[in-house]
Amino acid sequence: MDPDRDFLIVLHDVARLMRTRFDQWARAYGLTRAQGVILVRLSRQPGLSQNELAALCEVEPITVGRLVDRLEARGLLERRADPGDRRIRRLHLLPPSEAILAKIHDYKAVLQRELTEGLEPQAIATALDVVMHMKQKLTMEPARPDHAAAGE
Repeated sequence: MDPDRDFLIVLHDVARLMRTRFDQWARAYGLTRAQGVILVRLSRQPGLSQNELAALCEVEPITVGRLVDRLEARGLLERRADPGDRRIRRLHLLPPSEAILAKIHDYKAVLQRELTEGLEPQAIATALDVVMHMKQKLTMEPARPDHAAAGE
């Protein structure tokens, strides 16, 4: 099979290239991609704990802790005590994060337009259906050792 036409390899390459592109864009705003992901996640799900956020981002809690420290130092978010468990600190965005989130939203819209330019709306909808189906399968089924290297 031609590796340039291998669906899983191409899908992996597209995701990697998009991450790289976002890394470059984020640096102009003094952010990392990981910090941008945290801001977006918290805009969608305010009040997550660091452990919950780490699980969603698939990184260790200590990694999220360092990223949150930097975002907190910039005044973009704060840790608040959980009313039900004083050991837990909930993460909440602060008003200065709104400007960066708006820029992230705008960047994503520009990137999507760039990447889908020349495609019919139905082709985009079909591609999204295919990728959503794959995501659902991956989140519903445990990884099997015989499939571990399929995306490499």
